Amino acid sequence: MPTRMPRDSLLKLAVAVAIPLPALVIRFSGIELSPYWSLLAYGAAIVGAAVLLAWAAETAQLDISGSLAIAVLALIAVLPEYAVDLVFAYTAGHEPGYAQYAAANMTGSNRLLLGFGWPLVALVAALGLRKLRKKRRAGDSKAVGRDDPREVATVGGGIQLLAKRRIELTFLSVAALYSFVIPLFRSINLWDGVILLGMYAVYLWRVAKEEREEPELIGVCASIGRLPKRYRRACVVGMFVAAAAFILASAEPFAHSLVLTGTSLGIDEFLLVQWLAPLVSESPELIVACLLAYRLRSDDAIGTLLSSKINQWTLLVGAIPFAYLIGGGDNGSLPLDGRQTQEFILTATQTVLGFAVLLNLRFSWKEAVTLAALFFLQFPFPQTTVRLGFSAAYILLALVIIVRDRENLRPMVRYVLRHRGRARRTTTSTAALEDQD
Repeated sequence: MPTRMPRDSLLKLAVAVAIPLPALVIRFSGIELSPYWSLLAYGAAIVGAAVLLAWAAETAQLDISGSLAIAVLALIAVLPEYAVDLVFAYTAGHEPGYAQYAAANMTGSNRLLLGFGWPLVALVAALGLRKLRKKRRAGDSKAVGRDDPREVATVGGGIQLLAKRRIELTFLSVAALYSFVIPLFRSINLWDGVILLGMYAVYLWRVAKEEREEPELIGVCASIGRLPKRYRRACVVGMFVAAAAFILASAEPFAHSLVLTGTSLGIDEFLLVQWLAPLVSESPELIVACLLAYRLRSDDAIGTLLSSKINQWTLLVGAIPFAYLIGGGDNGSLPLDGRQTQEFILTATQTVLGFAVLLNLRFSWKEAVTLAALFFLQFPFPQTTVRLGFSAAYILLALVIIVRDRENLRPMVRYVLRHRGRARRTTTSTAALEDQD
């Protein structure tokens, strides 16, 4: 077993570490930059940290088992998003004007993940399948055969998911239903935080019971994975620590630079916070999911985004009132104005549709196009009535699909309550698809 990493992997690792360094120098040397340059420097630092997190989290699957690995991977990948959003919530505790940004960032990241991330994974999986078939036609001996389960999972009009994704779907449905309670009170309260954090703890407990799988690693992750165990673990921990340091140093100035940039350019700060910030902070999970999809690990790719969706609807939303309270909020109840309430409802209804389209454990290209179209069509229409119309469309479509696929509801609940994975290891490249019942 090699004790050193290949030169090309070391170079890529060095570049990922170097990208955030200017932000650290700016932050701790007291250099004052214009909001535009600060936004660029700290945004680049978050992206660099995202790459480190993606590599470290994927390699860490060698030491973490089964669906728990996907849940932990998703949680780690979304840490930049947590850092930015909790900074807004904390600041809102003593600067009330920032309350709108906490809600904007959270709803924007959630809708971006489902409306853009899920269709993107379907597209990348299709490109990966095309490359695989092209290699086979060219006579590549390394191309897998037609009965490879990775290919089976990426044909037939979409992506076929494994039965274990019913766990994520169940918890996503519960979180989505509970999210409709929050707009009724026009605030995110401490009791919401307690309930949602408890929901996430139960989710982690349940996925920990699933069977173990050996991950497939390529590139930098494969190079780290081939190191002796103690060196590998030290490298992974070092990457986590470095990424965390970059994120902690960059999240607050990035958030404030974003608001100042919007003010100076005459752009609606709410929209910048809602879409530009999540696009930067969501980059690690999108990178991880696309890498998995391109390698035709389509189930893991969707599973990662599903788990991210769950921890954002539970852990992130649940942590917001506590950050607000620590920042000086009177009773830990983060207020939502009319615009934020509409955004919350729109995000909740989109989540219900996301649950509905995956209820039959298949993500078709038609469903991917529908999610993307509904997401992008919202941008030209900021009016309240139109956005409420989109919310109604999401719910109507979801109800039609749920009624159509209602026979899948009972197997989903039965799987979550009764299924117990066996404590064994399988290899993802050779494991057959699980029985759908």
